[in-house]
Amino acid sequence: MKLDLPAKQRNQEADQNGIELWNRPKLPLLAVHPLPVSSDDGEVEAMVPPLNFAMVDDGIFRSGFPDAANFRFLRSLNLRSIVYLCPEPYPEENARFLEQNGIELHQFGIEGRKEPFVYIPEERIREALKVILDVRNQPVLIHCKRGKHRTGCVVGCLRKLQKWCLSSVFDEYLHFAAAKARSTDQRFMELFDASSLMHLTASQY
Repeated sequence: MKLDLPAKQRNQEADQNGIELWNRPKLPLLAVHPLPVSSDDGEVEAMVPPLNFAMVDDGIFRSGFPDAANFRFLRSLNLRSIVYLCPEPYPEENARFLEQNGIELHQFGIEGRKEPFVYIPEERIREALKVILDVRNQPVLIHCKRGKHRTGCVVGCLRKLQKWCLSSVFDEYLHFAAAKARSTDQRFMELFDASSLMHLTASQY
């Protein structure tokens, strides 16, 4: 993943390589339709993506909270890690799925409230980004409860590392948050200083 390239150049390379990235609001990467697969007994079953699932970049995905109906789909991603942004304990069924599939859980608990980042240290977001940016943890899925606010802010800060302009960062955030968009989220992304993490892009990519 080449985080140090300008967004326009990255988009051109992605198009040439057949990789669909979120780079234009008119081309959302939502997996709307379940993907049919054949089970061992020949019956066709569906692989259902989690709520608000999308590809952020090569090896990085985002979504709302996955449940058992999504496990087959998640298995197809060959995940190494999940970055979980809620403070609540991970459900036993989900934790069992991770253990069975060798997926490591990284939890960065952020309270889900109307003003989610007012009292949350910026350092917590930075620590989550360090995990996400480490290629040893990829493919990685970032998720909170609905995949809107907490996930949206983390992805927005990642986009600043990728040198996206603010209007594009906000376009992506608003696509997922829609009517639930919060000005405090956008303000947090606007003020987020990505410079302290730039060394990760230079040393790892």
